[in-house]
Amino acid sequence: MLWRRHTRESGTVTGPPDATSTFDYDARPVTPQVVLVGHRASSGGYALRDFLSRNGCPYQWVDIEDQDRVRALLQFDQVDQARLPICVLPDGTQLARATVEEVARGLGMVSGPSLSEYDLAIVGAGPSGLAASVYAASEGLRTVAVEAVAPGGQAGTTSMIENYLGFPQGISGSEMAARAAAQARRFGAEILLARPLVGVDPDGPGYVARLADGTDVRARALLVATGVEWRRLDVPGVDDLLGAGVYYGAGPSEAVTCLGCRVAVVGGGNSAGQAVVRFSKYASHVTLLVRGQNLGASMSRYLVDRVTRLENVDIRTSTQVVGFEVGTHLEGIMVSPGDGQDLERLPLDNLFLCIGGVPRTNGLTGIGLATDPAGYLRTGSDLSSTPADLDNWRLPRQPLPLETNLPGLFAAGDVRSGSIKRCSAAIGEGSMAVALVHRRLAETGGEADA
Repeated sequence: MLWRRHTRESGTVTGPPDATSTFDYDARPVTPQVVLVGHRASSGGYALRDFLSRNGCPYQWVDIEDQDRVRALLQFDQVDQARLPICVLPDGTQLARATVEEVARGLGMVSGPSLSEYDLAIVGAGPSGLAASVYAASEGLRTVAVEAVAPGGQAGTTSMIENYLGFPQGISGSEMAARAAAQARRFGAEILLARPLVGVDPDGPGYVARLADGTDVRARALLVATGVEWRRLDVPGVDDLLGAGVYYGAGPSEAVTCLGCRVAVVGGGNSAGQAVVRFSKYASHVTLLVRGQNLGASMSRYLVDRVTRLENVDIRTSTQVVGFEVGTHLEGIMVSPGDGQDLERLPLDNLFLCIGGVPRTNGLTGIGLATDPAGYLRTGSDLSSTPADLDNWRLPRQPLPLETNLPGLFAAGDVRSGSIKRCSAAIGEGSMAVALVHRRLAETGGEADA
C-alpha cells in the first residue's frame, strides 16, 4: 500500500514546532488513549481522525494492513472489513463501524442540556458562536451552544491567524478555539458537541432547536452562527476519493502524514494560503492551484508574500482540476491551464480543496428564513430591499441589525448575508449579537409575542 511512505502511527506525533504558537495540532506531547483501526484511505477513518484532532483528543492510528499490531490489539486473527473503522476506547470498549457520534459519546464528550430553557441558544461554535457564548454567559444569560463537530469551525483548522488584533506573532486557529471554549465554559455557557441541527420550530416568543440525537433545546432567543461549509469540486469521481487522498479544507489530522509527499491545494483565498504554509513544513513539494489570474484578488497581502517565498511551493494561476488518476488511492490529477493548452498530468499523493464556501443552513430550511440568492441569511436593513421578506413581520419596529425576518432569531458570522469573511469580523458580530439579544429579551419580558 503506497501510504507506507508517509503514514505515521499516531495522530498526535510531534512535528516541527511552530515558534509563534503555544498550541498546534502537530505539536502536542500527549499519550494516545484512543486507538483507531482501519484503512487510512477511507472517508470513515478520516472523519474520526478529523473529529479527534479538532477536539484535541489524542489517538493512535493502526493501519489494517499491519496485521501483527491489529491481531495484538483486537485479539482477532481475521478482521471483517465490514467492521471498519474500529475504535478502541480507553476502557477497552471496541466500537465497530464507528461513527463520530458513537466515539464522542463513548469518550464522554456528549451531554444533554442541563436546563429546560435558556435565554440564548447558539447554533455553531465557530469564532462568532464562541464570542457570543463568552459575552452572553459573562453577562448572566443562560447560554448554550450547539456544535456538530468541534469548537472553532473552519477557523479552528487554520494553522496560523496572523492578522488578529493583539497577537503580533499570530495565533493558531486551534489555540484560539480552545481558549475561547474554555473561557465560555468558565462563565457558565454549555457547549454541546457532536450534535448536528436537524430543525428549528417556533416556541412562543422563542424557539426550539431539534438536534440529530432527538434532543430539544428551548431558548427565548436563537443565534445562528453556523458559518459556511466548503464548496464542492464539480469533477466526476471526487466523492469516491474523499478520505483517500482528497480532503476538503486544511485537513489538520492529515498534515503530519504528508511527510515527503507531493501535495496540491486548490483555492485562492486565505484558507488556501494558510493550508499551503502548513503543508510546506512536511511535504516535499506543494502546488497551489488557483482558478483566477492572481493571488491578490482574494488572499491577504501578508499571506501572498508568505506563500511566494516558500521554496518548495509552486503557484499555478488560471488553472483548474478536471480529472483524477486513481490506483489504490489518489495518484495524480489532470489540470487544465487557462491558455487552452492540452491537459497536463500532475502526480500527487494528496489534494486539499479550499475553494470557497456555501452557507451552512442544514436544519434551517423549513422555518421560512429569508436568504439572498446565494443562500446566506438576510438580516436587519437588508431585509427591506426585498419587501416580501417581511410579509409575516408583525412587530411595530423593524428588524434589529443582526435579526432575521423571524423576531428573536439572529444570525452572525459567515452565514449572514453581507458579512466580511474574516475571523475578527465574525467575533465582532457574535459579540454584537448579545447586545441585540438583550433588547429582544427585554421586549418580550418572558411573555408571548404580540
